[in-house]
Amino acid sequence: MEDYITEGKAKIKSYQGKISKKLPVFYNPVMELNRSISVHILNSIDKNNMQIALPLAASGVRGIRFLKELKKRKIKTLEMNDHSPEAISLIENNLEINNIKSNKVSLHNKDANIFLLESNGFDYIDIDPFGTPNPFLDSAVKRIARDGILAVTATDTGALAGSFPKACKRKYFAKPLKNELKHEIGLRILIRKIQLMGAQYEKALIPVFSYAKEHYMRVFLKCEKGKKKVDEIIKKHDFYQDSGPIWLGQLWDKKLADNIYKQEKTDFLKTIRDEAKLDFLGFYDIHNLCKKYKIKQTPRFEDLIKKIKKEGYKVSRTHFKSEGLKTNIPLQKLLQMM
Repeated sequence: MEDYITEGKAKIKSYQGKISKKLPVFYNPVMELNRSISVHILNSIDKNNMQIALPLAASGVRGIRFLKELKKRKIKTLEMNDHSPEAISLIENNLEINNIKSNKVSLHNKDANIFLLESNGFDYIDIDPFGTPNPFLDSAVKRIARDGILAVTATDTGALAGSFPKACKRKYFAKPLKNELKHEIGLRILIRKIQLMGAQYEKALIPVFSYAKEHYMRVFLKCEKGKKKVDEIIKKHDFYQDSGPIWLGQLWDKKLADNIYKQEKTDFLKTIRDEAKLDFLGFYDIHNLCKKYKIKQTPRFEDLIKKIKKEGYKVSRTHFKSEGLKTNIPLQKLLQMM
């Protein structure tokens, strides 16, 4: 059954029903933020006349939002591909609904990897699959241009966040954690896997914006070329606690995180903006600490943050866990405050 949906400035027709591969064309309303952040990032970066590729376009909602919401001169070409003939038909219909008749847009009905490999390359490639992005990483990395942005979504969080450690080792060449840090570690495992794919082609893939939310993990990586740059990336791969190897470097470009928050002032994006200012890994789960050390009353987060800052340490909330505080204060000092 088809129905009309409004998302951002796009109005589309989409198949309704339980979110699964059984739908003729896949549309997931939960991923609206995923698509909104893509718009904000492309509007924030200092790059125009971009050649954009959506190898897994499905309903076309992301592409239509790009056409209607990105600043003028941002798009040189927008290529939407899907292996499903029903998807291509739906995209054509949705372009008509939105009165889009542009020679910038082209549609392709191919396997995603063949579509990418038959191209000359792109400034922005968005890999947003159902499940693991693994089958598409090699061709995407090959076709991302110098200074381009590669966006990757992974919805197999069970593997990345420690529920299925054997699957994580098979898919991502790393051991996950199964504790309060599981989503941050999972995101860093995903980043390292993508970086390894880039390293073999002398492409250094540097995270500029990353997050974990709902049922998925998402990362945007800027492509820089050169052996030395790749070597610097590899230096930041190592183990952490009982997990790894993972990416130990920064997850965000601070300026970009601030620009994105200015475009959409939500608590989630504010937390990431604040978190991006801190350059260290991990956080404290305050509720877990209270339980472990038998602290009877959980302190108010606002009060605790003020005390930590007064002592000269860095601190912010973390988007990875509502009960978490990201700070460089030593544990014993934090416990005394609590």
